[in-house]
Amino acid sequence: MSDLETRLAELEHRVGELEDIQAIRRLHWAYGYYIDFNRPDEVADLFAEKGSVVFLSGEYVGKEGVKRLYGDWIQQRFTGGRPGPVHGLLLDHFQMQDIITVAPDRQSAKGRFHGILLGGWHDDFQETKEEMMPQQFMEAGIYENDYVREDGVWKIQRLNYMMQWQADYESGWAHTTAHLQPAAKTYPEDPIGPDVLLPESEHRETWPYRQDVPMHFAHPKFGAILAGREKG
Repeated sequence: MSDLETRLAELEHRVGELEDIQAIRRLHWAYGYYIDFNRPDEVADLFAEKGSVVFLSGEYVGKEGVKRLYGDWIQQRFTGGRPGPVHGLLLDHFQMQDIITVAPDRQSAKGRFHGILLGGWHDDFQETKEEMMPQQFMEAGIYENDYVREDGVWKIQRLNYMMQWQADYESGWAHTTAHLQPAAKTYPEDPIGPDVLLPESEHRETWPYRQDVPMHFAHPKFGAILAGREKG
């Protein structure tokens, strides 16, 4: 290839990567909007055929597992199986601070997002309220996800959510123990449980306990060193 052809190929690859990043960002943001309104079928359609979700120290595997988590458990818990929006129910998931890294072959990618959740029930709609849940609560967590291009479309391969803190609104995070605790049993012993539990070494206690969330990307300084622009 001539120098011009090489440069053109590099530019085309870079533009493709930028388009991939935007598509993955859109995919994850769409996920946030669908879980706001408890729509498990739409959520499941965002996942690859062999996709999975890691949540509360358990992994929900395949479309069946994804629908069990977002439908049989979360939708039933918050809306009694009704798709949202539901009057008097707040369940907003804000997705932000994304860092997305596309593999050189552009067939897979990793993404890190920060999520913040505000949830609760209005006094006039207490029939919606689940007794095991606080009426008003806040939560934050970090996603370290895997994505895959499936039939030319970016899908979620493994959504890995790690709660960082949880708080009742009235008492705040300084006085709250998380109302969500790690999974203890698998499906079908627990009808809404995960397919597998994470190994003990990856077990995650919830707030007020904290765990490190390894980052899939290198510190920018290391990137500069590898590129030969800066000495270590």
